Amino acid sequence: MSPSNQQASVRLTGVSALLHFLVDGLCICCLYLATVGKMDIVTTYVTYNVLAFLTQPLTGWWADWMRQRHWMLLGSVLLLTLGVAACQLSTINEQFIMPTAVLLGIGNSLFHVWGGKQVAVNTGNDIRALGVFVSTGAFGLAIGGVLASWSLLYVFLLSICVLAIQTLQAQTLPSPSLQGGSSISINEKTSEQGNHPLPVGRVRGGSVVRGGSIILLIMLVVAGRSFTGEAFTTGITKNAMLILLLGATSMAGKMAGGWLAKSMGIWKALLLMVVGTILCFLGKDLHIAVMLTGLFLINCTMPVTLYWANTLLKGYEGLAFGLLAAALIPGYLLAT
Repeated sequence: MSPSNQQASVRLTGVSALLHFLVDGLCICCLYLATVGKMDIVTTYVTYNVLAFLTQPLTGWWADWMRQRHWMLLGSVLLLTLGVAACQLSTINEQFIMPTAVLLGIGNSLFHVWGGKQVAVNTGNDIRALGVFVSTGAFGLAIGGVLASWSLLYVFLLSICVLAIQTLQAQTLPSPSLQGGSSISINEKTSEQGNHPLPVGRVRGGSVVRGGSIILLIMLVVAGRSFTGEAFTTGITKNAMLILLLGATSMAGKMAGGWLAKSMGIWKALLLMVVGTILCFLGKDLHIAVMLTGLFLINCTMPVTLYWANTLLKGYEGLAFGLLAAALIPGYLLAT
């Protein structure tokens, strides 16, 4: 990768990570403002989570087929904007609460697979970049939930719109293979990796059945990690400061995991993460520092599983991202 393309990839990763923080923060802030003081809020949050997470295999598949993936980002921003508008209307009429959840859920789903696909493809599935992208959502949820206000909501929305416009404007990278200062867009450069009808048919080193079995195993690992991450904090009274600390710890773990795997090697790093997590889980009631260390280590594994899924489904990184996102929900439900 040329220095100019590498700089563009780093910039894309950074902006996508910041957008991830803002999108997740906006969604939880908006849902809180729409449901605060209401009696029946379970249906609203369930609807949002189903649409935000369980639809990602479908939207991820769509991302792999699209040649102009910038439409997914534009669609996400439009839906999130409409969700904020519906949230404002819900203060007048409660019938707008459910449309708020629907718009936010679909907008969130579109953004995540867009970002996951773009970062994976344009960094060559760099495990460090994967960790940076996925990390920021956890802290966004903490900030959006704890500091929820209309002012914060509008700051989130305005920031998303500005960054999305800048991202779309930066979609053109100089290509060293072309003469006369010609350029090639990110979407065009990677479009040959989309539009394939059977992604599992391209699984490396084995049959479709074997590849499907490995993906299923990775999804089970992700579900188990989701369960363990939630179990670490079960029974703890969570005030505002602790929620922010938990969000920051989760973010730091996901971000550090990619760097640890890159520097130590995946298997050595994974052994450290797993053994450390088990020991911390056994002693999590001894001190909050033990619990936070365990939460940090379990989150370190996130870029590893995403890296494996992307490698297995090379060219179908959107589907890989979506499958692992959907796998988070069973573990979360079991833990809660």
